[in-house]
Amino acid sequence: MRRISIPTIPKADGRKRPIGIMVLEDKIVQRAVTEVLNAIYEEDFIGFSYGFRPGRNAHQALGVLSAGFMTRKVNWVLDADILNFFGTLDWGWLIQCIERRIGDRRITRLIQKWLKAGVLEEGTWTATEVGTVQGGSISPLLANIYLHYVFDLWAHQWRKTRAEGDVIVVRYADDFIVGFQYRHDAEKFLTDLRERFQRFGLALHPDKTRILEFGRFAREDRSRRGNGKPETFNFLGFTHICEETKEGKFIVRRRTMRARLHAKLKEVHIELKRRMHDPIPEQGAYLRSVVGGHFRYYGVPMNGRSLSAFRNEIGRLWRLVLKRRGQKHPITWDRVDRLVAKWLPLARVCYTYPLVSTGVIT
Repeated sequence: MRRISIPTIPKADGRKRPIGIMVLEDKIVQRAVTEVLNAIYEEDFIGFSYGFRPGRNAHQALGVLSAGFMTRKVNWVLDADILNFFGTLDWGWLIQCIERRIGDRRITRLIQKWLKAGVLEEGTWTATEVGTVQGGSISPLLANIYLHYVFDLWAHQWRKTRAEGDVIVVRYADDFIVGFQYRHDAEKFLTDLRERFQRFGLALHPDKTRILEFGRFAREDRSRRGNGKPETFNFLGFTHICEETKEGKFIVRRRTMRARLHAKLKEVHIELKRRMHDPIPEQGAYLRSVVGGHFRYYGVPMNGRSLSAFRNEIGRLWRLVLKRRGQKHPITWDRVDRLVAKWLPLARVCYTYPLVSTGVIT
């Protein structure tokens, strides 16, 4: 069993994310083992876990989070980030977690072989002792199993026995947000969580973990203290913002993260320059798929301005590329407008408000 690790996917902080490419035989066996284990662990997993589970997705996690802010007494948020989770996952603890539920030694031996397969990069094989390289069919499930025992069960018990106020938890893979009614609950939870993670070989990112004031009364409380607008946090590609309707009702606005928006535009610009001399219908079909895919993920209520801005920037980048390839016959804005109207879909909201969505799993 060998893995080829190709660090080609950039992370938000500039680092590269290793992606493991399995041989065909391993892919088939991993897929079969994953199907069997999913059927077993779906009976055990906690409701606030949404990442890489059958019938669950990121928008359900986002919907539940927003609904929690608007229906529960949440005034403080723990915005936490696990430091290099997939690279530091402890094999010994992972196997112990699996053996708590799976009695078949053949399954655990297979998983141990996949973990110990090592990395083959540019012809050089390197052994690994911790972590699981992303890319295999079973890697997301192993992460969920590990965090189920290390975080989910513990957090569920903590909020029932140690919290003095309301607590909401939403986890998607190794990203999670915890909301609290009281600040001292948030501080106590963070202290206990650091100790818990240290025991299992994990750590919170020192620069990306913080407690911030966010919720129904954040705007009023911060204004009274002279602290300005409520703080914001990012989760699953969206910046979450405290706002009020014209009637004074508290709402959570979700806006496309600026860094994600700029990164995507940069990626499209590079690809457009590569396709500079392709026929316009081929360029238009490519851009239509890009814009449509963007709207299908980021098309949440109250994010229309960001969606329109993305479409307008795509049109501007297309004009720049067409202008470079046709210097003898400069392209006009009128022609670009016609191309944009023909090929780029209009900005549209694809999801309902969290409190009225019937597809949200709570």
